[in-house]
Amino acid sequence: MKAILGAFCVSVMLANGAAAQDDTLRLAVPEVLETSGFMQFLVPRFSLKTGVRIDRDAAVSDADMAFGAQGTAVFEGLGQVWHLSHVGDARAERFLTWLQSDVGIRTIESYASPQGDVFSVPTEEVAAVEAVVLDGDAMAGETLSLALCGRCHVVNESNRMKGMGSTPSFALMRSFEDWHTRFATFHLLKPHPSFTQIEGVTAPFDESRPSPMVPMTMTPDELDAILAYVSGIAPADLGAPLKHQ
Repeated sequence: MKAILGAFCVSVMLANGAAAQDDTLRLAVPEVLETSGFMQFLVPRFSLKTGVRIDRDAAVSDADMAFGAQGTAVFEGLGQVWHLSHVGDARAERFLTWLQSDVGIRTIESYASPQGDVFSVPTEEVAAVEAVVLDGDAMAGETLSLALCGRCHVVNESNRMKGMGSTPSFALMRSFEDWHTRFATFHLLKPHPSFTQIEGVTAPFDESRPSPMVPMTMTPDELDAILAYVSGIAPADLGAPLKHQ
């Protein structure tokens, strides 16, 4: 009886393992893209948000998805535009949709390798992207903005007299056409890299070059909350440009 039960358990475990394997999407990644480190940054963030497992593999013909020259243009980097082709799988379609979404674009543009490689939305063959509602907690974002960013920036009326005169206010930055990119990738813009740490995104400080001020630390979810708050700020009214007489 024990032998039969043991055999049954083993068969169930094997079946479950096979099912788990079948549930995993196979993504073909060219070597130059894999060795850049970008895939190790991008794919786990998608899986963490969605629960969809993806295994990266060499550029094989039977993969569920593949990065290369065919398919939909999704990002640009390493001197070329990268496309994603995929089979008719809802999860693969979800990956493509995520890459084109506001969250996916923020993830793509926030990557910076030690070698200086960066990735961005394609400047050519830009895929049509539907407007995406930011899913962060805007109320928490206001609190976080005041606590973390209010040391230097005027966030709103509540800290109007506490910001540094040399730094733009949130309302002013909200008036910029590229406000979203500026806020989503602020940790890459000087002077922020010297004192900012985003969990799982930025590299630890060099021990020989510690932060010159109390570090500002946050999680990706907290950054999402700040972005949700900023999206609701009324842009500063800069007035109409003066006409030359």
